[in-house]
Amino acid sequence: MAGGTAADKKTMAGGRVDALLGYRPLPGIADEMIDPQGKVRPVWQHLLGYLGRQDEQSITDRFATADRYLSDAGVFYRAYGGPGTSERDWPLSHIPVMIAEAEWAKISEGLVQRAELLEHIVADIYGECRLVRDGLLPPPLVAANPEFLRPIVGLQPSGGHHLHFCSFEIGRGPDGNWWVLADRTQAPSGAGFALENRVATARAFSDLYAEMHVHRLASFFGNFRDTLLNKRQSRDQRVAVLSPGSANETYFEHAYLARYLGFMLLEGEDLVVVNGKVMVSTVSGLKPVGVLWRRVDASFTDPLELDQNSYIGTPGLVQAARSGSVMMVNGLGSGILETRALLAFLPRICREVLGEDLKLPSIATWWCGQDAERAHVAAHLDRMVIGPAYSRLPFFDDKGQSVLGASLRDRAKESIAGWLRTEGAKLAGQEAVTLSTTPVWNDGKLSPRPMSLRVFAARTLDGWKIMPGGFARVSSGEDAAAIAMQAGGNAADVWIVSEKPVEKTTLLPPDSSFTRNMPGSLPSRAADNLYWLGRYIERAEGTIRILRAWHARYAEAADARTPLLGDVTDYLESLDIEIEPAIPNSLITNIESALYSASRIRDRFSPDGWLALADLAKTARDFNRKVKPGDDATRAATILLRKLAGFAGLVHENMYRFTGWRFLTIGRMLERGLHMTRLLGHMSGEDAPDGTYDMLLEIGDSVMTHRRRYNVATARVTVTDLLALDPLNPRSIFYQLNEIKTEVEHLPNAYVDGQMSPLYREALRLHSTIALMTADTMTPDVYKELEREMEQLSDVLAQTYLN
Repeated sequence: MAGGTAADKKTMAGGRVDALLGYRPLPGIADEMIDPQGKVRPVWQHLLGYLGRQDEQSITDRFATADRYLSDAGVFYRAYGGPGTSERDWPLSHIPVMIAEAEWAKISEGLVQRAELLEHIVADIYGECRLVRDGLLPPPLVAANPEFLRPIVGLQPSGGHHLHFCSFEIGRGPDGNWWVLADRTQAPSGAGFALENRVATARAFSDLYAEMHVHRLASFFGNFRDTLLNKRQSRDQRVAVLSPGSANETYFEHAYLARYLGFMLLEGEDLVVVNGKVMVSTVSGLKPVGVLWRRVDASFTDPLELDQNSYIGTPGLVQAARSGSVMMVNGLGSGILETRALLAFLPRICREVLGEDLKLPSIATWWCGQDAERAHVAAHLDRMVIGPAYSRLPFFDDKGQSVLGASLRDRAKESIAGWLRTEGAKLAGQEAVTLSTTPVWNDGKLSPRPMSLRVFAARTLDGWKIMPGGFARVSSGEDAAAIAMQAGGNAADVWIVSEKPVEKTTLLPPDSSFTRNMPGSLPSRAADNLYWLGRYIERAEGTIRILRAWHARYAEAADARTPLLGDVTDYLESLDIEIEPAIPNSLITNIESALYSASRIRDRFSPDGWLALADLAKTARDFNRKVKPGDDATRAATILLRKLAGFAGLVHENMYRFTGWRFLTIGRMLERGLHMTRLLGHMSGEDAPDGTYDMLLEIGDSVMTHRRRYNVATARVTVTDLLALDPLNPRSIFYQLNEIKTEVEHLPNAYVDGQMSPLYREALRLHSTIALMTADTMTPDVYKELEREMEQLSDVLAQTYLN
């Protein structure tokens, strides 16, 4: 391994990890670690020396540390295919890609130039259209392009620019030069994952990372954050990340970036356009939004002027952008720059517009011609699988489905094949870019795998800045076709290494002074999900407590037809809760509903809370398949209750006591109150079967309290007093109504013009009503009326804050 230091060579020769000596690049393909002369590139030598000093168990443990961090942080991506979609663990390739600072400087220079060029092109396409008029762009490439949005023509973007955040797919060809494979300007993804890759990899190599001069990523994001905040037209305007929702494959990243940068995470339904201004619906009323960092494809953002079939957009958003009241990041219509056929024209446009050649060449692309049919082919040149042959041309999408009609596809394939035989060799550079390889850890040794880099550019107050690192996509095998995440590819961190110490920046203020900012306004959608998260969790707990009591008695009697078990079975059936299986499907549905509500507020939910909830759901599903009635079900219910208590404890101990907490708490208290109200209304009658009151105390987790409070045997009046009216029993109905009243009093607009809000008035009335009750007056009819009024309280809350 020529090129390493003497100490590193000696260590590797000593062979603690002998597999390093067997690394060989693939024939005829450039390699990131080994240069064309077969020597280790200097930037890799420190890493190799470090690995050479480890044994295999140490390396395995370090990689496990990174994987454990990603799992604990809840990092995932959504995989499509099969019967549905699923969340997959983030597939980290643990060996980072190493690039020297000097080489990165040249890449950055080329990408800054490219970002400026793309800005000029998109501004011209939706502006004066000189490029088409002067013959630098064919008219069909614009007019026949599905990404050309006619309502955007003439729109002058707020802030003066269409592009603010871009990414570029780049790869090193066999000649060692870097090529741009694709431009991402619609809604570029991966920046948040690059951050998580960095944290995970730095933990795996914590001592190495501290020794090497690796450029940090925080300043890149800090500059971009400050720029977006500066672009607001007033300080009361919000900056938000606009997401398609939790079903999107990169939703984790949307939530992560919003939390990391301190922005709101919104969906289309959160927004409304009033008098040409974008407003977010919050529990405090409508609040202005000044900057939207959209992760939604432009055509879906406004069903009024763009795609009328969109369910994730906001009517009037185009008009708001047209009026200049909101800055879109990136501007609507910028997706046209991702058209592959455009790459064929960039060299000439660059010379004409910027007066210089492209510093980073694009992969060669063929323009199919001027007629409408060929323009249709060209307009779909937006999918390329990089490989060694012309079959990579984009007639098929990532799932192998044709993007063209059959006859047109066949004619186009025949035409392109002939063109490649005769004219393809005349293109500048080479037609097929074979990606370079980078080392991955595979079966205890380093192996070369094809990779490409996704690099990010952000417009700041000082111009375009390139992230000093990025997101490497690494193939799962030697075939470059497996480089995509959906095809099983992996992700790796990218280390830009300097020869001298680098600044260790963070997003924290530079000095110890600070301003204690109050949390931002809570969107109504987030409040709704927090409220229902509380209700679903408490509903699940109530169901489990009843089932545990039922199965404990069934294990003793071995007869489900006893009066008590039959009565409880009738009660459960009235709530659509089945006794078989022992852990019923309705319980699984409630827990899954809680998990779904939490998934829609991932930016406001702690990773520990999410993991606890996900673990609860996994355990419940497993018990649903395996658990038998009787003692087995009793033990399973106890385990589920402990996991529920763990989740509730995490939320109670760690969640900030602000508006979101109050909605979660109100949901829990209301559902617990309804649970006890229904239960007492059904089971506390004069003709209750033997054992009913003891069972009620067990379900209400109040057996020991009853023994201490009452020196008599269980009776209807004592059980009613303890479970319905005791203000100190956290399971009683009165306790729940007291807590609800307290939380409602602290909600926004609890008082309006000195008057109680309808919700506060209703909560206070309900609290006062039960405060005047006695155990003797609590009849089945009273419980039924109380249940109706509590449900009405929920309706008033929804009308006041959630709709």
